[in-house]
Amino acid sequence: MNKKRLKRNLILGILFFLPVLFLLFLYPAKHNYIALDILEENVLDITSFTSLENETILLKDHITILGFVGKKPIDKLTAMSNLKELMYDKFKGFKKFQIVMVVPDSTKTEVQLLKSELSKYEPLKYWKYVSASNKEILKLYKSLHLISDLDANFATDDVVIIDKELNLRGRIDDRSDNEKQKNKPAYQMKSYDCIEVAELKNKMSEDLRILFTEYRQKRKGNFNSETRRANDLQNVTE
Repeated sequence: MNKKRLKRNLILGILFFLPVLFLLFLYPAKHNYIALDILEENVLDITSFTSLENETILLKDHITILGFVGKKPIDKLTAMSNLKELMYDKFKGFKKFQIVMVVPDSTKTEVQLLKSELSKYEPLKYWKYVSASNKEILKLYKSLHLISDLDANFATDDVVIIDKELNLRGRIDDRSDNEKQKNKPAYQMKSYDCIEVAELKNKMSEDLRILFTEYRQKRKGNFNSETRRANDLQNVTE
């Protein structure tokens, strides 16, 4: 009987202490938090752009997914539907989160069709549309310093993440572990292709989560701004 009781108490003790040890193991990670990389600073704000919702829309002081749906917005329905399902629906409850889509001034009527399709089942409160001249749109896009240009309709399937301080966020080194082992040259990830579902689910979702964690830790006073993917920076400069 004593052996059975001892065995039972030992098992119960293990079951009790294992979760505690696991939490203690994770706790130090909070102090070694690695932020999402700043790839471009001083992105232009959209102060001169016109809101289709007749409200003031700014990038400053918001965490923004910024995109360009151009002169034929409905052509981007598949890309925008992916963005809604995988990003908007997941992060719409986060403070200061918004999605902003840019269209030319001449496209204010056409964009309503895209807007209607995306909001069939619920109003997209944090999904905004702004318009500007072709010249202003190009100026904004150039401030992002992306590799690809907008197409002839001033549109792209790619979107970017802009933080509250008007920095473009992403990955300095987007190589896979296999590519790193093979010493492939480092490359950045500055934008996310909304047609590629896996890219949104596995990369953009993770990057946004990291960014929201960063701001949450800043509010708590636990964030060290000097720590920013130091290993990736070293890999790029070597």
